[in-house]
Amino acid sequence: MSTLIKGTAILTLGLFLSKVLGIIYVIPFYDMVGEENIGLYQYAYIPYNLMLSLAISGAPIAFSKFVAKYNSLGDYETGRRLLKSGLMTMMVTGFVSFLLLYFFAGPLAELTIDENEKIHSVQDVKEVIQWVSFALIVVPFMSLFRGFFQGYNFMMPTAVSQLIEQIVRIVFLLAGAYAVLNIFGGSEKTAVEVAVLSAFVGSLGGVLVLFYYWKKKKGEYNELRANSVESYDVKLGDMYKEIIIYAIPVVFLGIANPLFQFVDMLTFNRAMGDSENAAASGIYLSVLNFTAHKLVMIPVMLATGFSMALIPLITRYYTKNEFQQVNRTLDQTFQILLFLTLPAVVGMTMLSDELYHIFYEISDIGSEILAHYLPVAILFAMFPVTASILQGINKQKWIILNLLVGLLLKLALNIPLIRLFETDGAIAATVIGYVVAIGMNLAVIKVTMNYQSNMVLRRLFLIVLMSAVMAAAVWLTASGLDLFLGMDSKFHSIARILIIGAVGGAVYGYLGLRTGIAQKLLGERLTKYTKKFGF
Repeated sequence: MSTLIKGTAILTLGLFLSKVLGIIYVIPFYDMVGEENIGLYQYAYIPYNLMLSLAISGAPIAFSKFVAKYNSLGDYETGRRLLKSGLMTMMVTGFVSFLLLYFFAGPLAELTIDENEKIHSVQDVKEVIQWVSFALIVVPFMSLFRGFFQGYNFMMPTAVSQLIEQIVRIVFLLAGAYAVLNIFGGSEKTAVEVAVLSAFVGSLGGVLVLFYYWKKKKGEYNELRANSVESYDVKLGDMYKEIIIYAIPVVFLGIANPLFQFVDMLTFNRAMGDSENAAASGIYLSVLNFTAHKLVMIPVMLATGFSMALIPLITRYYTKNEFQQVNRTLDQTFQILLFLTLPAVVGMTMLSDELYHIFYEISDIGSEILAHYLPVAILFAMFPVTASILQGINKQKWIILNLLVGLLLKLALNIPLIRLFETDGAIAATVIGYVVAIGMNLAVIKVTMNYQSNMVLRRLFLIVLMSAVMAAAVWLTASGLDLFLGMDSKFHSIARILIIGAVGGAVYGYLGLRTGIAQKLLGERLTKYTKKFGF
């Protein structure tokens, strides 16, 4: 058990640091290329992320499960056979994905850019998509190696390679953009093209880390292979069938958010074609799909890590028919999710002006879109959690169906709602799609497990009430600061966030401890410390 906890902690820490770096680098990059050109960057990354998810999502998890299964039987030969075959398969998959994205970059760009768009041309968008597509050659190959190590419960290569990949990518991105603009006198468009190539360079850094660990552990793995029990001689076709069955739901989990963004990318500019802001639709889209989206994902990252740690318990309890334990775990999962996400969303929404200023610049448009978009973070956190629960109770096919229904609603409603409400329309279509998908997930959970919990509803009411009190404290603090501390510089905005955030956090923390909900949700260790302070 200690090995499992250690491995999970290492993997979680690596992922967390990687995500944090993925948010922070935007600050200097935005300063270099500006508001208009950051939109060109997101035009490249949305189709890339979608294609990448299709190419590799589920592969590391499914592969690690398969390797672990046969390793536990003492058959190390089968896992090595799959590694050899899988590496060739993923190299082919990666190269095919690269060709598809590279050669379909033109049609994608034509679908994306409206003739009234004055900021970027079809050629601009086509070129950045083609530059980013090269990373697809390397990343699938890398993902399979990570899965192999995880199958031996060796999480360090995955965590370190993800972190190094991100560091190399960001260093190349910032250094490359700086060199283009300040040394070679190039344009912001060229700087963005170099920046998107960083995905390829970063993946090479990740591959080198994995090769280091492979060289380090190869002797040990070869010894295990030599002492392996007689191979079960599983046919490669049966191996891939088992992996695909397990991986498909994970693929849909991975592509859910990129798919919703992809719908916006394809429809937003054209839907805005007849509006007063048609000429600046690219800026509105870049705020929605990149600059604001980066900040919206912060509370999601904060909450899902805690909640997802509870999901493996559901699988274990369900397999043993311990349905009462399953229901208790569901109660705890939903409560922790709401307890952490809701106050973070409320606080960030009220500080949207300061947040947008710190990361980017003072922008009425940016702050407004961010404030309206932030509440959707609750749905972004809820969907993967409810979908993971469906996996735990062996209802994977519903993940696919429910997501497709939500996505079709997004697709059907996006253009008419954008024409009526511009970016708010796109946000509303996303909300409707996610609410329906999550609602269907919860319906399946309720029917399958006969799950209903008045306690969760009572706790939700309490969390909402606590968040409202916190919001009042935040508003009063912000109003007081307005008298002598404005947003004249980023330093002032940082100071405002620290002061207001400290007050809001203290109020919410006090209420959580005084009501006892924090101790009940976050465990005995917290209770041990809070008793010393009279809670």
